[in-house]
Amino acid sequence: MARTRPLPSVKQFTQLLSRVVNLKEYSAAIYLFKDICNLGISVDGYTMSIAIDSCCLSNRVNYGFSILGLFFKRGCVPNAITFNTLLKGLFRENRINEAQELFRKILREGMCELSVVTYGTVIDGLCKAGNTAMAIELLRVMEKGSCKPNIQIYNMVIDGLCKDGMIDFALKLFAEMTEKGITPDVVTYTALICGFCNLGRWREVKLLLKEMIDCKIHPDVMTFNTLIDALCKEGLVDEAKDVLHLMMERNVVPNVVSYNALMDGYCLQERVDEARKVFDSMASKNISPDIRSFNTLINGYCKKMKIDDAILLFREMRLKGLMPDIVAYTTLLQGLFRVGRCSSALKLFDQLQAARLKPDFHTYCILLDGLCKNGHAEQALLLLDALEHKGEHLHIVYYSCVLNGLCNAKKICVAQAIFRDLPSKGLEPNVVTYNILIKGCCQNGLLEEAKDLFLRMEKASLSRMV
Repeated sequence: MARTRPLPSVKQFTQLLSRVVNLKEYSAAIYLFKDICNLGISVDGYTMSIAIDSCCLSNRVNYGFSILGLFFKRGCVPNAITFNTLLKGLFRENRINEAQELFRKILREGMCELSVVTYGTVIDGLCKAGNTAMAIELLRVMEKGSCKPNIQIYNMVIDGLCKDGMIDFALKLFAEMTEKGITPDVVTYTALICGFCNLGRWREVKLLLKEMIDCKIHPDVMTFNTLIDALCKEGLVDEAKDVLHLMMERNVVPNVVSYNALMDGYCLQERVDEARKVFDSMASKNISPDIRSFNTLINGYCKKMKIDDAILLFREMRLKGLMPDIVAYTTLLQGLFRVGRCSSALKLFDQLQAARLKPDFHTYCILLDGLCKNGHAEQALLLLDALEHKGEHLHIVYYSCVLNGLCNAKKICVAQAIFRDLPSKGLEPNVVTYNILIKGCCQNGLLEEAKDLFLRMEKASLSRMV
């Protein structure tokens, strides 16, 4: 297209850009937009809006604002869709204050005509950020203005209140909504059911389900999944299985989330063989297990010390075309250390790095603690030194793991030296760190040193663990 003379129209270039975005190749779309501009194509507002969307979806909202500047340079007027995209991008990057400021600016300067979608974008972002109070304020503004809230807006706020455990406020808003003639839908009831489930108020859950059915609002897969998950977390896995059967009786097709929740319930009760049956049953329902399905079962096997089964499942994941994530590696790593297979665990850690996955805080804790508990405290110390030289963010928990290992290995002098050196690394020992070293000193007959540490801990105003 770039070599064609005359050049194709901006419409054809925009169609190509749109297709790249639909393929979720956001970085490629951004570069393509730059190339289109470099060719001298006179891009319009629609093309620039697509480019802004690419920036926001790839968590590069600052680039999106740079493109917004092009709107004004080219004499184009950005519309509500463009600003909605930028607002959503800011919320996605957790830049809540900036999103609120942009919204205020849009209101103050009348930059575009506000729609229910614009308000919904802000309300949804606020609720997901845990700022439900501000979302309610905005809802009240809508109620007084010309742009009235619809069922989707109320659902966002009700869901936010339920997730914050403010179920009574959610019910009050639910009553207000119905008084205004806005009919609740399956999403409204599912949010309330989820809120009551989280609080263990099963009587209200039953009443809501009955009310739904009486109003001819049929529970959907999300409603049933909410129930299954909540029951499993309460240890009522057999009741959760009954809900799964009820779904099928009501012609609601369970999805991978339904089966994952049930598997998780069985694994929490250490009924890993039954979890495996659920896992295998998915194939007969034409449902492909996802990464979470594998991770749940691998974790179940590791907790039951069935490490070989866990390894086989880990390998099966690759055969199914799923790449193990950091959770899968970390779970298996913990399982290998738990059964004392240190060399296999270290090989797995090497594979993790070869797969270009970045170990997280939990991974390093498992690695350091696993080495120490298997009698390799000095190796754990070398790893900690390597992390320090690599410029990794160090955490006091890492040092607590290694200090515990050194104390158990009777290397109290080394542990004391590391403890003394913590402030030079910008780390402050916490109550766990102190207790580890106090215990180590006591076990090695260093009672005066233990007493001195105890007094230092008191002076530092740290709470003592009983």
